[in-house]
Amino acid sequence: MLKIAVMGHGVVGSGVLEVFYKNRAAMERKAGTEMDIKYVLDLRDFPGLPYSDKFIKDFELIANDPEIRVVVEVMGGLDPAFSYVKRCLEAGKSVVTSNKELVAAKGAELLRVANEHDVNFFFEASVGGGIPIIRPLHACLVANQIDEIAGILNGTTNFILTKMIREGMSFDDALALAQQLGYAERNPAADVEGFDACRKICILASLAFGRHVYPEEVHTEGITQLTLEDVEYARAWGGVIKLIGRAKRLPSGKVEAMVSPALVGNDSQLASVDDVFNAVLVRGDATGDVVFYGKGAGKLPTASAVVADVVDAVKAQHSSTSLRWEDNPAHDTVQGYFDNEVRMYVRISYDNFDKAMRAVVDLFGGVKPLYRSGSEDEMAFITGVCTEREMTQRLDALAARGIPVLGKIRVLDY
Repeated sequence: MLKIAVMGHGVVGSGVLEVFYKNRAAMERKAGTEMDIKYVLDLRDFPGLPYSDKFIKDFELIANDPEIRVVVEVMGGLDPAFSYVKRCLEAGKSVVTSNKELVAAKGAELLRVANEHDVNFFFEASVGGGIPIIRPLHACLVANQIDEIAGILNGTTNFILTKMIREGMSFDDALALAQQLGYAERNPAADVEGFDACRKICILASLAFGRHVYPEEVHTEGITQLTLEDVEYARAWGGVIKLIGRAKRLPSGKVEAMVSPALVGNDSQLASVDDVFNAVLVRGDATGDVVFYGKGAGKLPTASAVVADVVDAVKAQHSSTSLRWEDNPAHDTVQGYFDNEVRMYVRISYDNFDKAMRAVVDLFGGVKPLYRSGSEDEMAFITGVCTEREMTQRLDALAARGIPVLGKIRVLDY
């Protein structure tokens, strides 16, 4: 019988145990062998569970037990997750994780260690929860050159934006509701500041383009500065605001990558993705656009992806040849974001409309003005395309002329 260890018994870890024991017979048929969970590592006690006798507090029991063939890491964070996972791989044990922070920071190194010891490091659940995206990228779409990936990668921010768009809730009220419903943490910074989406686009970009993209390389903006006025102007333009993580292959060999709020048109496949749902658009040279859609988080969807990876790890005879990418110690895969080309939604206030319009046309050339009802001392407009550097200079010049910039959002074509 093949033995498994689970490290961490939080929301996802308890979900892994629930899914495993609920669907154990079907999993064993698909894996071709009997399986059981031997250890559950956690510093806390969980009396009264059907598997309470499996809890341990000493990682060394897992590392030194030759019966353990697959280890599930669902502790989160980098420490001690990284050292534990690396030790397991070096001991010839395959590891499955949902830890996006670990994969985004250490994925290349851990994939190399797994390959050196002919085991596997699988992480389907690290992006998109229960949405299959990692396996399709390195297996199903292997005949394509992936040119671009873009997606709504965080359910919490998408829920907040949906409430702002559909119900006219303020950001603060929508965030409070998300926390009340359990979609947002007490400290929501990782979600609303874009850090969670950043880690996920780094993982996708690394796999798609073959070279590690580190979170610190990716310019990241969250949704905390968005207002209901922005939502109204977006509606007048013909679209909605979404937090988009994106990565694009450039002719130079570099990658353009960013996380930021964006205006997307109502005809975009991403515009209708609402509430806690996620969607990942993959643009291949043979398939064109392919979209993966579903719940991007949650106990059971994420646990489902983890357990599916466990089955794959059990079935694998050797280390995967397609699930890997090169490390990038110089952290120079991503083009500096000031060199990216951009089209921008800009919202300004003014004392004199004619003066403001002359300044806008002088600095930006032809623009598309946007209006909303009841706005007498502000307006918005959509710019033409220029580099981020030029855009920043023009916005600074606008403010220097006494025309405050109240908001800016990139405009994307997906």
